[in-house]
Amino acid sequence: MAGSPPPWNGARAVLATMHGKERAIAPLAARFLGLDAHLAEGLDTDRFGTFSREIARAGTPREAARAKIAAAFKLAGDARVGLASEGSFGPHPQVPFAALNRELVLLIDRETGLELVGHAATLDTNFAHALVTDPAAGLAFAAKAGFPAHGVIVMGVLDSEPAPQLALFKTIDTEAELAVMIARTTALTGAAHIETDMRAHRNPRRMRAIRRAMIDLIRRARSRCPECTRPGFAVTERLAGLPCGWCAAPTMLSRADILQCAGCGHRKERAVAAASADPMHCEECNP
Repeated sequence: MAGSPPPWNGARAVLATMHGKERAIAPLAARFLGLDAHLAEGLDTDRFGTFSREIARAGTPREAARAKIAAAFKLAGDARVGLASEGSFGPHPQVPFAALNRELVLLIDRETGLELVGHAATLDTNFAHALVTDPAAGLAFAAKAGFPAHGVIVMGVLDSEPAPQLALFKTIDTEAELAVMIARTTALTGAAHIETDMRAHRNPRRMRAIRRAMIDLIRRARSRCPECTRPGFAVTERLAGLPCGWCAAPTMLSRADILQCAGCGHRKERAVAAASADPMHCEECNP
């Protein structure tokens, strides 16, 4: 990232967040992209969706990030670039009983129409929840989640499902406060749903994942198309078929990456570093 000059030399950027993400995004945007990033003052990003279920996210994470940037541009008429991030959590598609955190950071240059996105996916997340009927059980869950450094949320329960419309407590800073919120909720709804707070400013692990997504965006922004010099010449496809090291049969491992420009469409195939695959990945040698 240190080779070429920053793509935006001092351009003003608006950052669409109300949950402290500027700590992960703004310093990197300044150092490596040349962006003078400022918060979109007065922007309520919760209206685009909340982890605590009061407001469902409409569309994909990328569409939600676009909506945040569009709203931020309305508040910052002098900003050339908009930045926003969006995260999602759920079961890992291949690792049993593991949770996966996916993050993206989106950049839009409204002068050129350029849109770039950085991604990160990690198992390093404390994403979890529990149904408890007393403060002791809730405190045990919170301790395992890393509370109070990592926040937790308490909400009501209806038919064994979380019901934030009945009770919802987000800003909880001490064990004493947490015990009171759980007791109050269980008295009202018979049980309490407690879960890790996945908002960035209340979850240091998620903040690290957002930073990694920003670094990926920087790599893409500083990778220019060899034909038209547009930023964002990046991997768009991986070609399977890396040959087995024993029998040379094609495996499902990638043999090459396809890099493509979203502007002019120029494509380039780049072979992976490995010359062959471990036979453990071969259906012939390890059926």
